[in-house]
Amino acid sequence: MKPYIAYSKQELTFELENVKSLYKIYSDLRLSLDLTRGKPSPEQLDLSNDMLKLSPNETLTMDGVDVRNYGVLGGLPSTKALFASLLQVEPQNIFVGGNASLQLMYDLIAKAYTHGLANSHQPWSKEKTVKFLCPSPGYDRHFHLSLSFSMELIPIRMNADGPDIEQIREHISDPTVKGIWCVPKFSNPDGITYSTQVCEALSSLRPAADDFVLMWDNAYCVHPVYCDETIPNILELCEKNGNPDMPYMFMSTSKVTFAGNGISAVASSERNIEYLKKLTGYQTIGYSKVNEYLHVRFLKDRENVLSHMQRHADILRPKFDIVLDSLKREIEPLNIAEWRRPNGGYFVSFYAMPHTASRIVALCREVGLKLTPAGATYPYNTDPMDSNIRIAPSYPSVEELKMAMEVFCVCTRYATLEKLLDLQ
Repeated sequence: MKPYIAYSKQELTFELENVKSLYKIYSDLRLSLDLTRGKPSPEQLDLSNDMLKLSPNETLTMDGVDVRNYGVLGGLPSTKALFASLLQVEPQNIFVGGNASLQLMYDLIAKAYTHGLANSHQPWSKEKTVKFLCPSPGYDRHFHLSLSFSMELIPIRMNADGPDIEQIREHISDPTVKGIWCVPKFSNPDGITYSTQVCEALSSLRPAADDFVLMWDNAYCVHPVYCDETIPNILELCEKNGNPDMPYMFMSTSKVTFAGNGISAVASSERNIEYLKKLTGYQTIGYSKVNEYLHVRFLKDRENVLSHMQRHADILRPKFDIVLDSLKREIEPLNIAEWRRPNGGYFVSFYAMPHTASRIVALCREVGLKLTPAGATYPYNTDPMDSNIRIAPSYPSVEELKMAMEVFCVCTRYATLEKLLDLQ
């Protein structure tokens, strides 16, 4: 195989006809395959089944709290200690929430609008406009959450070591810019881990808005696939650099135990945690202590969590291998796309030839392979280059994933050949 750019027009036309023949074969199979979201597979969920066993005499914690009853807003001491060990902070910096960190993120932004944050001069709802910085490509749910509050989203370029700091500095002189979304480790979708230099720069920002927030979504802090990577403690860095109230660090066990049935936490300064706890006390007496207790009893401590996550990695690694090996074998020799080999997380980020991603996704859909819509990883669902496609290999079986990648590679070739012939 030689790069498509070296093909003559006649060769490109002949190759397109061959690819169309392959495409018809897959079309005739009436497939139903799904690579849209990073859902844990049934095999991964089975790893936590033992957590569900609770006998009647196991309802009191070591601190004497009956987990079936009201109270203990902000989390059981044992739950705080577990999250503190995972996030490398102190228990007093932890607030434990419900089943999803996204809920905590939404709730924090909602509180900013209704009451303001600890450093706010007024609720965000009284501002003429609120803007948020969005490293892109990024997590689509962050962007949609922001849009639900009518924020203006500002794309920030993602570099190999994290978001572009110079772009960020250009925007934060505007007092209506209230924060930035960050997935600092194994980012969604690129799998990028922020460098020490980027984390240091973020912690040293001097925004015009006193209540500017680092929304630090550390969703994949314990999710290596090939090897682990480390990031600095953003709370410590911000404290050192005079921004103690700027970061809010989030995580959950949604991809550790049961997706949608985990526990979540936010870590921040003690001032922010007390303020958050005060406002949350008006909306709930407390989150599910039964679920907290089940998790703490099963996960135990940081060391046990890391061991548990290696079992997850053992299930995920062959699936990532299938995706990466397929792309290396079928696409790399043609020199028509780029992608990263992530060391962890849940996605492979694929960059097709510009202005072909939407066509690739459509071709896949027509033969029964669902993908996250092209553009979804950018604010307003608009990828200016129409290039990025997020591949989520975790949920399908190995055999389904092999078939899905065969289809994906054929569709990528199909769309690329069409584009090249159109350019000639």
